[in-house]
Amino acid sequence: MSTLTRTATRQDARFAGRRRLRGLAWLMVRQHRAALIACAVVTVIGAAWIIHERGTTLDTLHGAGWPAKPAEDLDGAMLQRLDNSFNQVANYLGYLPLLFGVFIGAPLISSDQEHGTVRLVATQSVPRLHWIWWKLGLALGLVTATTGVLGALFGWWWRPVRPVVSSNWLDGTVFVGTLPVLTALTLFTTSLGIAIGVLARRAVTAMVLTFFTSAAALIVADYLKPRLATPRRIAFPLHSKPPSQLTGAVQVDQWVGTASGKVYGWGTCMNDSDADACRARLGIVNSVWDYFGYDQMATLQWTAAGLLLGASVLLVALAVWRTRRQAL
Repeated sequence: MSTLTRTATRQDARFAGRRRLRGLAWLMVRQHRAALIACAVVTVIGAAWIIHERGTTLDTLHGAGWPAKPAEDLDGAMLQRLDNSFNQVANYLGYLPLLFGVFIGAPLISSDQEHGTVRLVATQSVPRLHWIWWKLGLALGLVTATTGVLGALFGWWWRPVRPVVSSNWLDGTVFVGTLPVLTALTLFTTSLGIAIGVLARRAVTAMVLTFFTSAAALIVADYLKPRLATPRRIAFPLHSKPPSQLTGAVQVDQWVGTASGKVYGWGTCMNDSDADACRARLGIVNSVWDYFGYDQMATLQWTAAGLLLGASVLLVALAVWRTRRQAL
C-alpha cells in the first residue's frame, strides 16, 4: 500500500511540475479555452488572408503599370475585382465588435452566475474582486490582441492602395477596420456585453440584449462620426477641377457661392430655364466644399477611440461594482 501511495505521489508531483499554470490562471484557461482557441484561429487566418490579399493587390496593380499609370486609366474590371476583395475583408472585420460583444462579453460573468461557478470559486478562498479582474483581463486581453493585429494589418494594406479602392477613409469599412477604432469599438461592445450580463445574470438573455444594444450603438456611432471634428471649407471656380489639396479628402457637403463668400444650396439655379443668367444675377461664381482632409483622419479616429474607451471604463466599473454587491 505504501509503495502505491509513493508512486501516486510522485506521479502527482510530476504532473504538477508540468502544469505551469496555477489557481485562477489555470481556471481561466481551462474555462475559456474555446474562446482562446477561436481568437487564435481568427487572428492567424485573418492575418494570413490580409497579407495574401495585400500582396496580390499590389502585384496586380504594379503589373498593370500603377502608380505610373493613373488609376482612372486602369482596367475597370480589374479594379472592381480588387475592390470587391478589399471590401470583403473589411466587412468581415466590421463584424468583430458585434461578435466579441455577444459571444465573449455577454456570457463572461453571466454564465458563471447562472451556473453557480462564482459560488464555487468563492468557497475556495478566492477574493471575489480578484476573480473579477482575472475574468475581465482575459476578455479584454483577447479583444486587444485579436483586433490589434488585424486592425494594424488592415491599415497596412489600405494605405498604399487607397487611391484605387472605392471606400474613402471616413467610410465605416476603413474608419472602423483600422487602428485605433477597431480595438476601441470592440472593447466597448465587449464591456457593454459584460455589463448587460452582470445585470441580466442569464447568458442567453444577455447575449440577445447585447446583440440589439450593440447594433443600436454602432448605428449611433456611425451617425456621430462626422461630428467629431469641424469640417474645413474651400471655394474654387465653378465647373473647374477641384484643387490638389482636396486629394484624399472626404466631401461632407457642397454649395455654390459668390465671390464675397455668400453660399447657396448646390441645386440653386439648376432647374432655372437659363441657369447661367440665374447664377449671374445672384453672383454665383464658385463651388464650395465642406470636407475633411486626409490629415484629419488621425484626429477623428483618436477622438472616437478616446470616447469609446472612456465609455468602456464606465461599463467595466459598473460591472465590477454590481458583481461585488450581488448575492452569490
